Amino acid sequence: MLDPTLPIALFAEATMGTLNAKMSEGILRYGRNPVVAIIDSTKAGLRARDLCPIDSDVPVVAGLDDAARLGAQVVVLGTAPSGGRVPPDWMDMLDDAVKRGLSIVNGMHDRLEPMLGGTLRPGQLIWDVRVPQGDMPPIAMGRAASLRNTRVLMVGTDMAIGKMTAGLELTRSLQGLGHDAAFLATGQTGITITGAGIPLDAVRVDHAAGMVERMVMEHAAHDVLVIEGQGSLLHPGSTATLPLMRGSACNAMVLCHRAGMEVLDTLNETRVPPLRDVIALNEAVAGAAGALTPARVRAIAVNTARMDADAARAAIAAIEDETGLPAADPVRNGADRLARAVMG
Repeated sequence: MLDPTLPIALFAEATMGTLNAKMSEGILRYGRNPVVAIIDSTKAGLRARDLCPIDSDVPVVAGLDDAARLGAQVVVLGTAPSGGRVPPDWMDMLDDAVKRGLSIVNGMHDRLEPMLGGTLRPGQLIWDVRVPQGDMPPIAMGRAASLRNTRVLMVGTDMAIGKMTAGLELTRSLQGLGHDAAFLATGQTGITITGAGIPLDAVRVDHAAGMVERMVMEHAAHDVLVIEGQGSLLHPGSTATLPLMRGSACNAMVLCHRAGMEVLDTLNETRVPPLRDVIALNEAVAGAAGALTPARVRAIAVNTARMDADAARAAIAAIEDETGLPAADPVRNGADRLARAVMG
């Protein structure tokens, strides 16, 4: 876990304001550490609010020199190239950061500590977030189905659609309404923000559901667990939703959807079915033909970031009419409506 008092710089070279920089946006919105700079030489001179829908005055700077002058003590790799590998042309910057005494938070699949960790100073660290911690758990056995708490899984119509954001907002609203709720992170951004969780996409497929099950059982004392979703049953490249369903034995779900979305973001030939069909698919798979606890989609978290206020209201109303379920944009409107639906 990163010391929350350390000032950080987010490295988002040539990507700030795009989907690839969602880790940077997540940390700007929910992170505990003070962010002193965003490194993106293509947008230097701007502010965070100029590039993403977050009311943040954090400056965008050209490079590590500028970030260090602003007091950065940690560099967080806040962007993810396709495949999640560390590009070779980043290595000079990372080596320079280590030599300056800066710590590094790495959410990529490649491990940096074995390459750069040999000369770390006292207190300096390289945190490879996607390295699973502890022994591999046994195969999942559906143990979470015996729990009496509410286990809410965030599912989606696509990848990178706001499942983590909606889950964090839902947890915040549940807590505000007096519920003992906990957010369980399953991806690198959620782990970096909360300091705990499992990097699900780095776990061997045979153990993925078991890893989720163990995490859920470790937090069984909470009345409500909000489990961060990954991927989508609709995406042909996604394998994460099934182990999340099986390991958590979820008994409630919130469907996350981008308003106006008709095809998957990176697969224009893959159309998004009517939301009623998407809901039915997720409910059928979650229940595993009766083998696990039945789970119903209780509400729709709508991502309206690309819309003005009037268009957002109309889109949310249309989704409620289409599905018969409560809907809200948890960032724009708060998640109390979703929280009440989950607990109702």
